[in-house]
Amino acid sequence: MRVAAIDCGTNAIRLLIADVNGDELVDVARRMEIVRLGEGVDRTGLLAPAAIERTRQALLGYAAEIAELGVTRVRMCATSASRDARNAQDFRDMVRGVLGIDPEVITGEEEAQLSFLGAVQGLDAEGPFLVYDLGGGSTEFVTGTTTVERAISMDIGCVRMTERHLHSDPPTAAEIAAAEADITAAVDTALAAVSGQEARTLVGLAGTVTTVTALAHDLPAYDSARIHHSRVEAADVSRVTRDLLKMTVAERRALPVMHPGRADVIGAGALIMKIIQARSGLPSVIASEHDILDGIAFGLSP
Repeated sequence: MRVAAIDCGTNAIRLLIADVNGDELVDVARRMEIVRLGEGVDRTGLLAPAAIERTRQALLGYAAEIAELGVTRVRMCATSASRDARNAQDFRDMVRGVLGIDPEVITGEEEAQLSFLGAVQGLDAEGPFLVYDLGGGSTEFVTGTTTVERAISMDIGCVRMTERHLHSDPPTAAEIAAAEADITAAVDTALAAVSGQEARTLVGLAGTVTTVTALAHDLPAYDSARIHHSRVEAADVSRVTRDLLKMTVAERRALPVMHPGRADVIGAGALIMKIIQARSGLPSVIASEHDILDGIAFGLSP
């Protein structure tokens, strides 16, 4: 069965078209656009009309590809920004107009379960796992071995923390300290809720994690095959975070592995990643290119 999974988060909207056969998932196409749907939501509580329009334009392209590739089932999940916004109905109406289906505005706990399903499929590592999905508006924390045992969503994400704390370019020491305090409190709450200290393997998902991994491995260009299931030591996560926070947005944007739309928020994202690593006490993190999209796609099979 050929299916299409769409994940619309605070920062990016992503598409996976895949053939599902039992517990096997074969990629047909993966796409990602930075649309910054959640721009300003933490401050205003509203989705900006310009952000909804950027998302609509990306969806138009996805809808054309879905039709061209003969997809039989489509599911779109919308996450942090569309949970938080008071005008989320405007977003849902737009999606229905473009795709002909309603987006599922899922809870943080549902998001965590889908992310875990995608992340651990085919992972050769020792459980139990602590999986975190570092998004634009929120980060999901999940523990389990073959199935989800505990999960929690926290309102810390690369866009939210940038807008809340990191206003200078590059950020000042005081701004970084304020962000660290905010993130550390949330991470400690999350780890206590999911018994994260009992995990044997840490797995990180989403664009911040894969970009930091590419930088830690000094890749000359973004290479999904080399990033997927590779390990990054805690010291390298700290080093990359320190370097990114010293750079201007223009300097980050010039890095060969950096998506231009991620450059202004990657500092906050890396800081979240570093703090999760430190507070978990685990020596390294495994980066996964498979995440909530894969979980959504698996869920579409009969």
